[in-house]
Amino acid sequence: MRAIVYDAPETFGVRDVPTPEPAPGEIRFRVELAGVCGTDHHIHDGSFFAAFPLTPGHEPVGIVDAIGAGVDGFRIGQRIVANGVGGCGSCANCRRGRPLLCANLTALGVTGPGGFAEYMIAPSAWCFDADDLAPEVAVLAEPTACAIHGVDRLHVAPGSSALVFGAGPTGLILAQLLAKSGAAHVTVAAPSEHKLKLALALGVDAAVPIGRDGSGYERLTVGSPDGYDIVVDATGAAAVTERALPLVRDGGTLLIYGVTSPDDRVAISPYDVYRREITIIGSFAQISSFPDALNALRNGRVRTEGLITHRFPLERFGDALTAVSSDPTAHKVVIAP
Repeated sequence: MRAIVYDAPETFGVRDVPTPEPAPGEIRFRVELAGVCGTDHHIHDGSFFAAFPLTPGHEPVGIVDAIGAGVDGFRIGQRIVANGVGGCGSCANCRRGRPLLCANLTALGVTGPGGFAEYMIAPSAWCFDADDLAPEVAVLAEPTACAIHGVDRLHVAPGSSALVFGAGPTGLILAQLLAKSGAAHVTVAAPSEHKLKLALALGVDAAVPIGRDGSGYERLTVGSPDGYDIVVDATGAAAVTERALPLVRDGGTLLIYGVTSPDDRVAISPYDVYRREITIIGSFAQISSFPDALNALRNGRVRTEGLITHRFPLERFGDALTAVSSDPTAHKVVIAP
């Protein structure tokens, strides 16, 4: 089969590699689509605990092609999605019921072979039926699952006001989930006008243009002069995180959701956090939110129309990475092996 193979950070190519055979308890599926996101840029750079050599791709949807011994509940030809994240079960965090914080976390497409390939293997326990969803919808199961975990971390109070920085796919999924979880008013702020138009089409209450240079932030205080109960940074830009904190209402919460570089730093006033009783929390990936994500996609709680804008074959994986990072017309980018 053909697959993207990294020998080392920033060094990859399309290779012919052996088609894997499912071991007992595993499923092999033919990849229909695999989403590309900002995390794949961090993997490309060699961060985000990536293990090389590696075939990345952690947002796959595909058709069951082979089933290992001892697997029940799946059939050949069935569309599935795979949750590629699992804990070791024996480290301190796993033993205290926090497997997402596992010291030896497994993540297909990060520490093991992922979906930027013609075929992929996953444990059957990590696979979920998506036969009733179009592949263009099902491929957003992983981003939706991560967003659900982020909203779970927030414990949204009914009537809250929320501000989401970032109008990428994850930002717009988060905004929809916040509105469905009790937030009475949701604002999305981003530099891209066409992404903000999509945000409004998907049901957010306000879309505010801001510049990457920090311009336009004063517009965010017009409708909420006292700040927002919830502010989410879904950009992965440390400069945005730093500008976000003053927009949190007294007693409010800042959620750091976007993936930054491990070397990034943000300057904050501890006194401001202390005096205004601000809560700062993080949300990293997910480990058990796939069933909820699939339900949200099925019942329309999360709408996906218009999110996928670019589709590339394996041979143009480099172009896909470029589109994610610098193409202003790109929203969700997918690989179609």
